[in-house]
Amino acid sequence: MFDFMSMMGKVKEAQAKIKEAQAKLVLLSAEGESGAGLVKVLVNGERKVIRIDLDESLLTPQDKEMVSDLIVAATNKAMEAIDLKIKAEMKAATEGMIPSIPGMDLGNLFG
Repeated sequence: MFDFMSMMGKVKEAQAKIKEAQAKLVLLSAEGESGAGLVKVLVNGERKVIRIDLDESLLTPQDKEMVSDLIVAATNKAMEAIDLKIKAEMKAATEGMIPSIPGMDLGNLFG
């Protein structure tokens, strides 16, 4: 027979672990770079840009459009990297808590 109270306890436990893991996300960071390292972007686990580093050789008026493109590329790479770290962190926090149901991908549940 299905034990509803046991299931509710597991749900509450999973919620607590998810909340704890989400609080730790700010501690995660990922860097993306473009232009062979001329532009570097650092983002945190809240998907916020923390820092942009530009090589001094790019700081000329004629390179404005190229620099813009490199910043976008580096930011996108950093965001992709942090998304992978967030998913891994959330998966680790809920390991064994959420059942694995064949054909159902819960991987996008947290990000």
